[in-house]
Amino acid sequence: MGLVCICGLALASFAFKNSQDAELEKSMKAGKEVYSAVCLACHMDKGQGIPGVFPPLAASDYLMADRERAVKNLIQGLKGEITVNGTKYNQVMPASGLDDQDIADVLNYVMNSFGNEAEKVLTPKEVAKIRAELK
Repeated sequence: MGLVCICGLALASFAFKNSQDAELEKSMKAGKEVYSAVCLACHMDKGQGIPGVFPPLAASDYLMADRERAVKNLIQGLKGEITVNGTKYNQVMPASGLDDQDIADVLNYVMNSFGNEAEKVLTPKEVAKIRAELK
């Protein structure tokens, strides 16, 4: 009986992981399109940014340190000095104008590309909650 329970839990865990993987893959595909349309001009094709001008998203300590802040930056924009991977940047990033789904998708893309690896999938529901808290 115990072995059956353990096997059942293992299968359920595997099925959940596969479901999350499929959700992430779909989101990242859509996010890549959003990135190409909205982010690529400043952050470049491999997320490397423009040194001293636009910060990198590739292997970015700033991006990966706080996913809620990343969502807020896309909703509200960003101005003022930040430090990314030890380099200071002080440019203006305008609010993206993206909806909750597009923000979730593009952040899933950049937070799981360019040498980044997020711990979990960002959902539009999480983005909506953060957006509501800003009002």
